[in-house]
Amino acid sequence: MQQCIDGERAAYKALYDRYSKAMYNTAVRIVGKTADAEDVLQEAFTDAFMQIKSFEKKSTFGAWLKQIVVFKSISFLKKQRLVFSDLENTGKDFADEEELNEENIWFTVDIIKQKIQQLPDGYRTVLSLYLMEGYDHEEIAEILNVTHTTVRTQYIRAKQKLLQLIKNSIDYAE
Repeated sequence: MQQCIDGERAAYKALYDRYSKAMYNTAVRIVGKTADAEDVLQEAFTDAFMQIKSFEKKSTFGAWLKQIVVFKSISFLKKQRLVFSDLENTGKDFADEEELNEENIWFTVDIIKQKIQQLPDGYRTVLSLYLMEGYDHEEIAEILNVTHTTVRTQYIRAKQKLLQLIKNSIDYAE
């Protein structure tokens, strides 16, 4: 870190090499397309390197960088007009929706990854932030600037849609 602050180019490359793969994976889980994730990654590293002197060491560099990648990914999706509809006032109770039997669905990690990429952007974003990045519903609501109820509903719908996509691929394979 200090070498980067001192302007040593090799230190920037070392940090990039150390964190780029993990940060790319985070970006692609959120934005869904590899080319878009590459753009987000480059913007995130550029911002991080430009702001490296402001890094306060309250967390690890990796955690700080991941936060930048998540915010850049969300900003990218918002620019693409990703809409998180506010479901608080719809009057519909999503707990009453048909539940899928999760225990009867057998699948592989590859199928799950493939099906997550098929989810609509809003569903994929909330699901990725919650399940893969470890944010809770309140944090996601704050990041996306929507209500907690909207995040919860998007998560429930995303999970149901993902399970249905997986079930359909299994039924088709049989």
